This record gives sequence, C-alpha cells and structure tokens, in this order.
Amino acid sequence: MVHTLVKPGVANAEFEHLNPNVPDTTDFFIMKQILLLLCFLPLAACGTQKGLKGFDSEFDGDKTWVELQAQMPAYPKAENLLPFDAGPASDNLHYIDAPSITVGADDIVRYTLVIKSPAGAMNISYEGMRCPADDSREGARVDLLILKFHTAKKRLYAIGRADKTWARAQISKWEEIEDVSQHYAQQVLSRYFFCPGNIIVKDEEEAIQALKRGSHPRVIQ
Repeated sequence: MVHTLVKPGVANAEFEHLNPNVPDTTDFFIMKQILLLLCFLPLAACGTQKGLKGFDSEFDGDKTWVELQAQMPAYPKAENLLPFDAGPASDNLHYIDAPSITVGADDIVRYTLVIKSPAGAMNISYEGMRCPADDSREGARVDLLILKFHTAKKRLYAIGRADKTWARAQISKWEEIEDVSQHYAQQVLSRYFFCPGNIIVKDEEEAIQALKRGSHPRVIQ
C-alpha cells in the first residue's frame, strides 16, 4: 500500500475540493473585503451628506443673508434730485435724491424716489432694492445644486409727508418687481442704474454717475 504524505500545515490542492470543511481561500478573501466595504459605507454616506449640505448652504444666499436696519435719510431737496426716464408707462416725472443713495454691506441699494405728476403732486418714498445676483461685488453666482431664476426685488421703508418728515410704511416686505405694472419705475432703476447686468453697483458714486449719464455703461442697449 502506498501512502500519500502531506506535510503538516500545507494544503493538498489536489484533494482540497473533496473536503467540504476546508474553505476556499480565494472566496474567503473576497468575502472579507466585501464585509469591510459594507462597514465603511455608512460612514462614507454620512460624510457625503454633510458635504453636500454644506455645499448647498454655501450657494443658498437666502439662508445666510441678513438685512441691516434701514436708517431714514434726510428729506430730499430739489437741488439734489437726479431725473431719469421711467419709460412710456407714465407721464410723471421721476427723480432719485442723490444724497439718499446708499449701497449697504447687505447688498441693498437704498434710495429716495420722487415722482411728480403733471399737475405738480409729489409722491416721495424711501425704498430698498435687491439685485437678481446675490454675489454682487464679485460677479453673478451660479447655483450649482438648485437652478433658480432670480429677479430684482424692492421694499418700501417709508413715505414722505407734506411736512417734510417720514412716515414708516405699515406694510414693508420684499416684492418682486418684474411683470408688475405699478413697479415700472423700479424696473427701470434696476435694469439701467442700480443692477446693470443683474449685478449691483459697487458704491453710491457708481449709481450717481449712471443716473447722470442716463444709463450704466454695463447695460447692453
């Protein structure tokens, strides 16, 4: 009788498949790798979710933007009024009080609007405007995760009284100005003077010069 000798600790590959108790080392290695991968999947998913959340909040200006408290300007004087053409929607004359213009750290252009009717009646209001692009001083920002159509908005802060004092608006909220007929003057201010190319002017002087020129040089006619 011939006996086959197998050294202790050394597998006999020829007969290994006949013994069901001897595991296949290749399959065992693959299973081990799969188990390790499954253990790390929850951690990777959590990290990805947090990363996307932070990325989304970085590009969502509405969540981080904070409006500053509006300070009432001096009542407008006739010698400081800058006329602008508000288009054919009205026969009224339209002016902006130059000293009232401010470009805030909250990216709001604040200004006093003066509207004079052909009969001489005056309508004076102190307002704020937010340009369509949130990243004003460094160019328009592209929202990569959620496509949004941005439009300019205006807010009424106060109304001028006949005694040359201000009455704070009872209802003061942000309103979109596009396709709203009563906001025709604000539409012109946004497009040609305060938000040319959907980007806010960098300071008060830039806005004043645009009004004096009749249009901002960035506007495509």
